[in-house]
Amino acid sequence: MPQSVIILGGGIIGLSCAFEAARRGMLVTLIEPHGLGGQASGAAAGMLAPYSENTEQPDDFFHLCLSSLQSYPEWIKAVEDGSGMTAEWVQSGSVNVFMHEADVLPIQSRLDWQNRWGAEAQLIDAAQLRKLEPMIAPSAVAGVFTPKESHVYAPKLVTSLEAACRKLGVRILEHAGQIEDVLVHQSGGVSVRAQALKSLVHSDRLVVCAGAWSGAYEKWFGLSIPVHPIRGQICSFGHDAAEVRHMVFSSQAYWVGKNNGRLVCGASEDVSGFETSVTERGIGRLIRSSSRLFPFLEGRQTAHRWAGLRPATKDGQPLLGQIAGMPSVIMASGHYRNGILLSPITALLTADILEGKEVKPSISRFAPDRFTAAAHRGMARALR
Repeated sequence: MPQSVIILGGGIIGLSCAFEAARRGMLVTLIEPHGLGGQASGAAAGMLAPYSENTEQPDDFFHLCLSSLQSYPEWIKAVEDGSGMTAEWVQSGSVNVFMHEADVLPIQSRLDWQNRWGAEAQLIDAAQLRKLEPMIAPSAVAGVFTPKESHVYAPKLVTSLEAACRKLGVRILEHAGQIEDVLVHQSGGVSVRAQALKSLVHSDRLVVCAGAWSGAYEKWFGLSIPVHPIRGQICSFGHDAAEVRHMVFSSQAYWVGKNNGRLVCGASEDVSGFETSVTERGIGRLIRSSSRLFPFLEGRQTAHRWAGLRPATKDGQPLLGQIAGMPSVIMASGHYRNGILLSPITALLTADILEGKEVKPSISRFAPDRFTAAAHRGMARALR
């Protein structure tokens, strides 16, 4: 009898884990309290940019991101073949723009280590920058061009994954309501009760992909799960593909042109609980940054404004792996800004754990109980 698995959460991580587990012959049930891809996934710009977003050192998190980027060609092909749809993977490359000479000084050391790990990045002067991005502001003095970075259209990736999951026989329980109970049985197996479901759902294993809501599972697993929502506000402008040709990053924002004639600009971040409305302050900052870097956007109205909740941990890195003492429960949560990028590697590693395989690269740095251990150490020091 194939192993049965419940995936809790229908964002990009949950759908990816469900797809990979089903591809390997497991019986998968996905439970989503609301709608599929409705929060961090729906708000994402879909950037696959581990070099631009990891600029300090080649630590374990960078290597996790890089492994995921390297998995994308085969991953995207499998999803698109499985769904018969496109996820609009665009191998655009990226440009990091610098407005001051002082910002350029520390760049060479970054390029040295990133190029050892395949970035093929190069420092470009103002003239070279304008050959790549002719519409950029004259005040930009230099940039870094990284040809290996790319992007996908997140809504289409979500839709493609859903279709691929359904074709593989994944049972999707959408709009299931609040998760009311998770029972981890000593004899093996897991049961989940959700508000809108008529009965318990049972399986051999459980994968928690609950995003910004992961903290609610502390009471069932006895862990400290300090995941909290960060509201990411994004806007888009109508644009022609020739106006912005690459993913563009500055110290203030990023810009990504999509095939639907939209230039996505993000992301203004703030802590606002589970509030997903947009604010004039948050969007206004993006509009001002856009007109400063791209003068042609001055006065152009936004075509769309939206927000989503990004699941952030204390250290900004995911909770990934089997829960100690609970072999039937795996966590794959807290991906913060990197859910789209990390979806392939998270799914592949999670499926390896489910199959009892050796996990490579090592994910011990992302252990789900790492904050629990720290809390216990702090309590012990306080009692001395």
